[in-house]
Amino acid sequence: MRVLLVEDDDDLGTRIAAALRAEHFVVDVARNGEDALHAGMTELFDAAVLDLGLPKIDGVTVLKNWRENARNLPVLVLTARDGWPDKVASFKAGADDFLTKPFKIEELVLRLRALVRRSTGHASSQVACGPLQFDAQLGTFELNGLPLRLTALEWRVLSCLMLRAENVVDRGELIERVYDRNAEVDSNSIEVIIARLRKKLGAQCIETVRGRGYMLTSQVPT
Repeated sequence: MRVLLVEDDDDLGTRIAAALRAEHFVVDVARNGEDALHAGMTELFDAAVLDLGLPKIDGVTVLKNWRENARNLPVLVLTARDGWPDKVASFKAGADDFLTKPFKIEELVLRLRALVRRSTGHASSQVACGPLQFDAQLGTFELNGLPLRLTALEWRVLSCLMLRAENVVDRGELIERVYDRNAEVDSNSIEVIIARLRKKLGAQCIETVRGRGYMLTSQVPT
């Protein structure tokens, strides 16, 4: 899952980014509204965490521009402002959720996971594909009722496929959602991760759709 974090407070931004990365999120950071607007318009993200009080362009204006240009990623607004008018302005601009500073980082992670889950059409936090179970709120996988141990990259790929199970996920989209913006990505890196997942889940669980990408199917062996 790839997140755009827009926060001009260096200390808070660093702490949020570290917490999200510890939970396997890919995090790109923007320190001002101008950079945030450009990133949200040109790159692929599963969600954004957006502060309102930003240099250059304020958060509400950034959000309005995203929505006016059909950028429909879920947005969690962060602000030190606790007045009702700010919340109204944020939701009218297209915000999906709102968190007032100070807040618990753990709550931010849970809210963000819920936004990503709902944006892919899953009302429940329990997502299943055959005997594979994903707790989208806790970020844990089970296979046949037993915990599934995954590396960070395996988790990112599998969670992306799981939330879109029985649908083809483009290879390029997987690369964007799995790797940091500045990461050096080998040409066969996704194929290597898919091969490792097939060893853990079963060879038939992830189908290669030639010329397009990959699809997680319910044919996971029991």
